[in-house]
Amino acid sequence: MDVQIKELPAVRVAYLRYKGPFGPALGEFWKEVFAPWQKAFRLQGRVSYGVAQDDPTTTAPNECRYDACVEVAPDYQIAAPAKEAMLAGGRYAVAQFHGTPDQMPAAWQELQTQWLPASGLKKDARPCLERYAADFSIDPATGAFSCELCIPVA
Repeated sequence: MDVQIKELPAVRVAYLRYKGPFGPALGEFWKEVFAPWQKAFRLQGRVSYGVAQDDPTTTAPNECRYDACVEVAPDYQIAAPAKEAMLAGGRYAVAQFHGTPDQMPAAWQELQTQWLPASGLKKDARPCLERYAADFSIDPATGAFSCELCIPVA
């Protein structure tokens, strides 16, 4: 796994929250809820983030929270149903992911249970992020996409 340590800037985001089991339902949330909202508010073509607010290995599946976020300017007026947040900047271990949604849990697990302990670094209290490029796309034939998996490190 190719991992780099990067300083990420703090960013202001508008987000919609999903609550429930992680897995295929998250992809449906992005497709059926977040993408139409993003289009309606003309927020396409911007960096977006997936933020797991809970650890699915220690939180009951129905209680897991996940925020689908999009970067917005400091003066952008965020309207309901979206909410505002600041994603903390700082030092992150960043791994490139390319694959299908069903491959993402294994990539996260490898990053957290193999790479992180072997690196000698420690995760801090900030949440882990998935960072999607402004030109994010999904291969219609395979369902594959690319993003960065970001673990905050002390």
